Parts: sequence; structure tokens; C-alpha cells
Amino acid sequence: MPNGFVNVLKAPGITSHDIVSHLRKVYGLKKVGHAGTLDPAAAGVLPVALGKATRMLEYMDDVDKSYKVEVTFGLSTDTGDDTGKIIETMENYIMPTAEKVKEALETFRGEIKQRPPMYSAIRINGEKAYNLARKNIEVEMPERDVVIHDIKFQEMTQNGFIFEVVCSKGTYIRSLCMDIGKYLGIPTVMSFLIRTHVGAFKLEDAFTTEEIGLLPHMALLSIDFPIKHLPKYVISDEEAVMIKQGKQIAVKEDEEVTEKFIRLYKDKEFAGIGRYVFSEHKIAPHKVVV
Repeated sequence: MPNGFVNVLKAPGITSHDIVSHLRKVYGLKKVGHAGTLDPAAAGVLPVALGKATRMLEYMDDVDKSYKVEVTFGLSTDTGDDTGKIIETMENYIMPTAEKVKEALETFRGEIKQRPPMYSAIRINGEKAYNLARKNIEVEMPERDVVIHDIKFQEMTQNGFIFEVVCSKGTYIRSLCMDIGKYLGIPTVMSFLIRTHVGAFKLEDAFTTEEIGLLPHMALLSIDFPIKHLPKYVISDEEAVMIKQGKQIAVKEDEEVTEKFIRLYKDKEFAGIGRYVFSEHKIAPHKVVV
């Protein structure tokens, strides 16, 4: 049974769930999951976990993501992108200069407050926001803190502009595009989005679904591929048995552990995730894959 990750290059027009269904057939597995949903109209990097690797998905929650985004001036929609219902238009706006757009982008650098779009998977009173929106039930989406690590202007287009952004988890690019439009005083929509990286997964290394179908084993990455940001700790055969039995192991005298979660290896074999118990200076098993 294959266990590991696949760096999928999602094409526009298909859902993240479609990708999961396709890989289930390709690899003959039921246990398949993805990290970081992409909207159907969006393209780019979609990390998918197979088999035991699905247990590693939770450790990807805090990784940064980057996008290349196209913004179109003159209209806004209920979804924030060009697939939604038009709710505002402006025909006689003055096209901002590249310098004005750059100025606008810089105001969003760093930690910002953002209100997610109504058409999102955020739960409001136990129900997903997009389900409420489809029922024409209006609610005020709660603001959240997100971090824009980097944001760069790329070029002006005939009726908009293109920019690149590196951001924290939970950032909605559609909301960012709408907020940039508000700063400029022009309604805007996100007209195209491509995700260029998710943590260790990069666009240049991604495989299309067609390529994966032809060479499934070539596309398969190791279980520990996306968690290389966690510290590494080597355990003995005896310690591996203890970890497998759910027991804690003492940290070696010459080793220093400072992070809560660490990668455990028996020789070169990935054994799982350990949790450092600071008060006892021991490592407890958290996710065991051996």
C-alpha cells in the first residue's frame, strides 16, 4: 500500500475533492486527503496525502502559502471572484497608476485584520458560510488576524493588475483583492489565482493529474516530506519499540530539544512524530508510523 504525499498541479475547473477521488482510483486507496482547499476556478499546488501520510496533515496547518493573483477592476461579486453574482459595477473609474497600486499593496503587508468572504467554508453557528449564502441568509463574517509576509506588484493589465503574495494560514485571497479595491476606491474581483507553494510543496515540482496517472510511483513523496521544518531526533531500536508501545523515552544527555513536536527516526527510517514533555525532559509518542 503506497504511503506518502503527492504534489498535485490542480487545473482550473475541477474541485479539490475531484483530485482526491482521482488519486483514490490511481493508487487504489480509500484513505486519501488534501491540505489547503483550492477553489474550483483556482489552479496550482495541492498537497495530497496517501495512506498513513494522512496522519501528517495536521502538522501542515501552520505552513505559509504563496500565490500569483490577477485582479480585475470595475466590478465586485458576492463571492469575491469572477464566478460570482455581480453586485456592483463601476464603468467610469480612473485607472490607477502602477505606483498607486504598489502603494495600496504595501498597506497590507504584515499582520492585518481580514473578513472572510461569505462564500467560504468557515462555520457560522455550526453551518458552513457558503451554505448560508446559498440560502440567502445574511450574516456578518467575523474578522480574523492573518499575516501577509510578502506582497509584490508584478504588472498592470488592460483592466487590472497582477501581484504575488506570501501569507499565513487562514488568509483569503479573494478578501484581500476586495480590500485592495476598497483602498483604491474601485470595486474589484479576483479574476485568476494560482498557488505557487504550500510549505515544502512548490509549483515547479508539481505533477498534473495526467502525469500522475501515467507514472504514479514517480510522483510519490515520502511521508515526512512536508514536515522537514520540525526538528529531527534519532532513536535506537529499543526506543522505537518503547515509542510503538506508547511509552515515553528519556532525552539523551548530549541532545537538546526545544520544540514541542519533533521528527523521530530509527536509523534512516521515519518512525513518527514525538511530543517533547518539557517538565520531564522526555519524548512521548504522538503519531507513530513504524
